[in-house]
Amino acid sequence: MSSEKWKMPAWADPIRGLTTACAVLVSLSAGVAQAQTSDLVSKTAFRVCADPGNYPMSTKEGTGYENKLAELIAGKLDLPVQYTWFPQATGFVRQTLNVKKCDVIMAYAQGHELVQNTNHYFTSVYTLIVPRGSGLAEVESLSDARLKGARIGIIAGSPPATHMARNGLIGKAKPYNLFVDRRVESPALDMLNDLEAGEIEAAILWGPIGGPLVKTDYPDLTVIPLIRETLPPRLFYRITMGVRRGEKVWERKLNSLIRRYQGEINTLLSEAGVPLVTDMGDGLMDVSQ
Repeated sequence: MSSEKWKMPAWADPIRGLTTACAVLVSLSAGVAQAQTSDLVSKTAFRVCADPGNYPMSTKEGTGYENKLAELIAGKLDLPVQYTWFPQATGFVRQTLNVKKCDVIMAYAQGHELVQNTNHYFTSVYTLIVPRGSGLAEVESLSDARLKGARIGIIAGSPPATHMARNGLIGKAKPYNLFVDRRVESPALDMLNDLEAGEIEAAILWGPIGGPLVKTDYPDLTVIPLIRETLPPRLFYRITMGVRRGEKVWERKLNSLIRRYQGEINTLLSEAGVPLVTDMGDGLMDVSQ
């Protein structure tokens, strides 16, 4: 036998072999994790899932404020916006985001289990909408006695309906459908048209819908954010962007953009007429900050 010291080959060394195997596994795992979190997100376009007829939020013509927000974020990423259109009803997430036709939903309520939420980029609240100068223009709460006997429009099944029932306002209420294809039906527009025509005396709408509609199309109406309600259910919600579950790299990138450009986002939403409130929904937000 040669006097040169014999060395065990690496493949036969249990310690070195285990170390090598672990390194390979870590490398493979990192590759899988990278594929799960970022490779599925387009690098050539900011791909958005949106409802084509959800005015004033999103429209196929690009006139909604969510369209403008998508353009803002895409501009920061130096990417064009690319849409996948689908009615925002049952199956929306399953047939768009989850099958990888797009990478983000622009406005999604925080905590919804179907998506992974980014940090919230605004908080808004349900609103009471009444004619300017009417006897209800100073009302700030659904418990206000001046609402007794009033015919109020309400989206059936929405959270404010519980407050209306508690305050004895449901009996004369006029309900409007909650689940509709907004390409052919718009409960919010129907409600505001009825209010303007005098068929109802007040309307209750989600602020990000009612506020922009009144600002652009109904100058004789006024919007009152319902920030005085203290009993459940809550009437304010934090709004995020929704991404696929497990895509933490993408979520962190969007979180960074939200943090860096929050001022521009606030200005865009405020100019659109969205009522912005504090994170706890108990006061109006100062957009000038």
